[in-house]
Amino acid sequence: QVQLVESGGGLMQAGGSLRLSCAATGTIFSINAMGWYRQSPSDQRVLVAVIMSDGSTNYGDSAEGRVTISRDNVKNTIYLQMNALKPDDTAVYYCNAVLKPSSESYWLNYWGRGTQVTVSS
Repeated sequence: QVQLVESGGGLMQAGGSLRLSCAATGTIFSINAMGWYRQSPSDQRVLVAVIMSDGSTNYGDSAEGRVTISRDNVKNTIYLQMNALKPDDTAVYYCNAVLKPSSESYWLNYWGRGTQVTVSS
């Protein structure tokens, strides 16, 4: 069984920083990509950042140069460093992964349950 386990969310004040973590657990053959998305109550889920298997990264417009995605391949874990937080960053942040479980012969798309980030002014 493969799961994505997120952590690191919480209540922050504007201008602060935090680091989200997402660990892909279970028996995994390979990970193609992992990333972070966010969704506020009135918005659709949008890309924040994604990191590919070759280490290349892509950032969504919401990143605004204030976030950095990184990975630990040994732990199958990605991180999202968020700086200069704004109230508009308030959202549920979801981890996403495209990976191949050892029990499967094809790529699957997984979502974490989300971690709440609340930024107060």
